[in-house]
Amino acid sequence: MPSKLLKLDQKLDRIRSGSYTPRDFVIADAKDGDMGGGAGATGIDSETGLAKPISVYRSAMKEMVASDLIDIMLMSLSSAEALAAETDFHSYDVTPAVRLNEGTDIWGFRGASYRAHAAQAFRTARIDRARALCDLGLYAVTFYNDVERDVATLEAYSRFRDEAGAAGMRHFLEVFNPAFPIDTGGEDVGVYINDAIVRCLAGVARADRPLFLKMQYNGPRAMAELAAFDPENLIVGILGGSAGTARDTFELISQAERFGARVALFGRKIYFAEDPVEIVHSMRRVVEGDISPEEAVVAYHDHLGKSGISSIRTLEADRQVTDPILMAEAK
Repeated sequence: MPSKLLKLDQKLDRIRSGSYTPRDFVIADAKDGDMGGGAGATGIDSETGLAKPISVYRSAMKEMVASDLIDIMLMSLSSAEALAAETDFHSYDVTPAVRLNEGTDIWGFRGASYRAHAAQAFRTARIDRARALCDLGLYAVTFYNDVERDVATLEAYSRFRDEAGAAGMRHFLEVFNPAFPIDTGGEDVGVYINDAIVRCLAGVARADRPLFLKMQYNGPRAMAELAAFDPENLIVGILGGSAGTARDTFELISQAERFGARVALFGRKIYFAEDPVEIVHSMRRVVEGDISPEEAVVAYHDHLGKSGISSIRTLEADRQVTDPILMAEAK
């Protein structure tokens, strides 16, 4: 670690101490899609029908790092190696991070059907190789209310923590919702996930705990419960999911922050936007209360028009909330 704390660590310190303001909200650009989506994660060329080269993906990483809008750049190990030679993350005050496992439930490449099955723990990246490039990694788990699968998941996570601790690698924990319905006895899946997370970490010493969580937004009740449970030791962050509309993006970050999330880690919502840098700029404006989610959509489209950038959707279509979990709280 450099002698001067990067803005990520400064923000996390203020969040833990209870002195959080919306300017401390952490935003990560998640460009680790090749770890799950393969070549297709870079997008499909509309003319050839083939995946765009990884250089396009990495160019987008460099542009976002230089924007002064994000706190973390999450990458695959191969991308982190490629960028290390030409990108000084510390000079941009951005913390580089590497995905350190890829359970089979994120294997979503073309023709694959792995997400129809419960995840099996799997790791490709070596921690020592990643540690040579950065000191922060992502580890992901999924709970299914299945004793054998969940014990195997927890044992794999325990082994990871031991290795990471020995190597001086910090981590944050991603907790996915199952990709298919599970039996929770009629209980809301969001509170099941909350309990699974707390139980998972209750026996973990502070030195081995994740810096923060990355999880699906399961609505205001579940978010508020988990965010208030142990804010000094359990900082909650949200993942972005599918690209959705611009309104979906702004509503998600707005609602999650309002109910206690302090981190957003968005991948497709950023990369597949017409102007990724401007979408993150708008996200910051929404979180900091400068503009409402609906106003942000209008301002974003105005920016696209003035910049000569074609929009994917009409303004009216992009103003719609399409994610059901967001609809009740959308104003």
